[in-house]
Amino acid sequence: MVKIKHVIIIFISFQFQDAFSQSVEIQGKIESDLNVENINVINKTSQFFTITDSEGRFKIKAKLNDTLLFSSIQHKPKTVIIDKNIIVLKAMRVFLEEKINELDEVVVGKILTGNLLLDISKTEGDPPINFYDVGIPGYTGKPATISERKLNEATTGSGIIPLNPIINALTGRTKMLKNRVKIDEKEALMQSIKARLEKDFLASNPLQDDLVMDFFYFCADDENFIVHCKNQTDFKILIFLRMKYRQYLENLRANKN
Repeated sequence: MVKIKHVIIIFISFQFQDAFSQSVEIQGKIESDLNVENINVINKTSQFFTITDSEGRFKIKAKLNDTLLFSSIQHKPKTVIIDKNIIVLKAMRVFLEEKINELDEVVVGKILTGNLLLDISKTEGDPPINFYDVGIPGYTGKPATISERKLNEATTGSGIIPLNPIINALTGRTKMLKNRVKIDEKEALMQSIKARLEKDFLASNPLQDDLVMDFFYFCADDENFIVHCKNQTDFKILIFLRMKYRQYLENLRANKN
């Protein structure tokens, strides 16, 4: 009888160990005084990742002792180790603190006293004049890049038959400038993604420091880079980067062989 009890206890122990060694889907919720949507949730152990919805909720697979990293531009990064309580409940709540970027105090120009008449009397120079002051309509949209300005110059002209666009089309200059605009667009988008997502992506997809820039250019060279990454959510962009990451590693292995 005693032996049977020991066998039952050992069997139950193995059942518990097996249960804790398996990955389970954990439902979580982020709490914060700031916006809780699109917060990156990365399982650094298994390299799974997801993002939160508009209410701060997320689902991610994890097992006992896995490390979850929570990060966003507005919040301080936070790391949570999956314990037995989280595995049993299959749920967790995480509170994120606001990230405050403090700048050194800089005094520019004269110190104001708060007395309006006195401060105005100490101000030197004339106020700047803009096109509204003189009644001239002006452009207030996004400034054009150098390549976009050159393309506009190459495709516009004056006169009954504008020769500038015709000459540039025949010589191939217009086509060349259009390609340059596309390259500039890819470069700007790639740099924006790198600045915003590099840290979180590399946390679960490590690369040597000297390969990081090469990897992001490798992504930008994909013919569908603009389609997958322009005006897309961070989650979709991370999926694309993950796919390119596997291709990049395969290329590195092939070059070594």
